[in-house]
Amino acid sequence: MRVYIREPLISDVKEYVDKNRASMEMHRPWVFPATTPAGFRSYCEYMKLPRYEGFFICRKEDDAIVGVVNLSEIIRGALNGAFVGYWLYRGYEGLGYMTEGLSLVFDQAFGGLGLHRLEVNIQPANTASIALANRLGILKEGFSPKYLKIGGEWRDHERWALLAEDWKGREGRLDESTD
Repeated sequence: MRVYIREPLISDVKEYVDKNRASMEMHRPWVFPATTPAGFRSYCEYMKLPRYEGFFICRKEDDAIVGVVNLSEIIRGALNGAFVGYWLYRGYEGLGYMTEGLSLVFDQAFGGLGLHRLEVNIQPANTASIALANRLGILKEGFSPKYLKIGGEWRDHERWALLAEDWKGREGRLDESTD
């Protein structure tokens, strides 16, 4: 693995805001992450709530934050699952960092957090995210019109999901020769 995951820290404010601002054109209309210090502080406060877990994907060679993965609306009990949201920063796309980072988050979600189901909702035109879901073995379950309000608009989404038992045995399957 060329990356590791860690929790967001208040001291990350400048790098996070700068990278979100520099990546806005790439992110739109898929995600609208915070682009101000106040927005980042709010994001960090949300990640402290029991319903959320935030992860920064960092490159081992220089500790640069290359992407973000969030588990949100973690529901325990009979469902025992969460929604997964993620984005990569400009300059790091097409290098496999998100594939590696999401794999680490899935290991943590199914292992350390003991979740059973992860759901990823992807806008149909987001072909890069759909390719990523396929690479990771996430299965398409359906289509939901006007499912999520993103950037002030209700947007259609495909529903993709991964179960813990389908992920077992896949852990560590990525090529370790890049370490």
